[in-house]
Amino acid sequence: MPLQLQQNLNLLFLLMLGSLTANVTLFWGDIMFIMLFTLLIEHLLLYFNKRRSFYFSYSALSTAIGLMLLLYSASLWIYFVVLSLALLQKHFLTFRDKHLFNPSNFALIMALLFFYDEAHIITGQLGDDLLFTLLVCVLALSLLVRVKRLLIPVVFLFSYLFFQYFLVVLFEPTVLFEEIYHRLYMITFMLFIYFMLTDPAVTPSSIKGQIVFALSIALFSTLLDRFYGFRVQHLFMVVFFFSFWVNILALKRLSTQEIKFVMIILFLIVGCLAYIQYQTPYYFEMNG
Repeated sequence: MPLQLQQNLNLLFLLMLGSLTANVTLFWGDIMFIMLFTLLIEHLLLYFNKRRSFYFSYSALSTAIGLMLLLYSASLWIYFVVLSLALLQKHFLTFRDKHLFNPSNFALIMALLFFYDEAHIITGQLGDDLLFTLLVCVLALSLLVRVKRLLIPVVFLFSYLFFQYFLVVLFEPTVLFEEIYHRLYMITFMLFIYFMLTDPAVTPSSIKGQIVFALSIALFSTLLDRFYGFRVQHLFMVVFFFSFWVNILALKRLSTQEIKFVMIILFLIVGCLAYIQYQTPYYFEMNG
């Protein structure tokens, strides 16, 4: 089975199960509409992008499902806009024909950048049921072993707990360590770790690179929590920043034009993340 199809089926199964047993906010009619729209845009881009051969894109559906599980908006058109931006960057914002960003992560950041008051990242849609959590782990492991990215979530989980305890809990008496590790039981948070944090296209393939990447995500997201208070967007912002460097730092030499390109994109990234960070925090609670 192709890797993208396996990931697609895993996410679709979790979405269906979540819609039946948890708090998925979208109706199935809206879900189908978003997925069909995503397929249409993706295959139009494949048709016009002469650098890539035409094929059925399972990854586009995974992008749409990942976004629906992590983003809440009352306006359906916002999903269409940010998904279109994510697919456009996948095809045309590349570096030597390689991705710079995970499409789902890019869509989430664009939602925060352009629609901060109308679209919010949430991690409670799938709840924290233990059996559901174990199922996610099994599905994730079956995929991570195939793509050789199992080391990233393992290093991230232990380092994230370590940094959160010594850099946040010990300095902030109102934060309990139980609150920190409870995040790891949130199924949507786990999906971020297993399916977005480990995207083979924008994560290192070497063991050393994977360790450094996972440690960097854990450390810098914790530092943002330490100085600005916990905000669910911090992890996604840090992944957005560090994934940009993966395919660039793997190259030994850059041309002058490539250096200019990198500096322009880096300037836009920093400006985008700074703008999002200095917005008023929002608090979204899911009950029921």
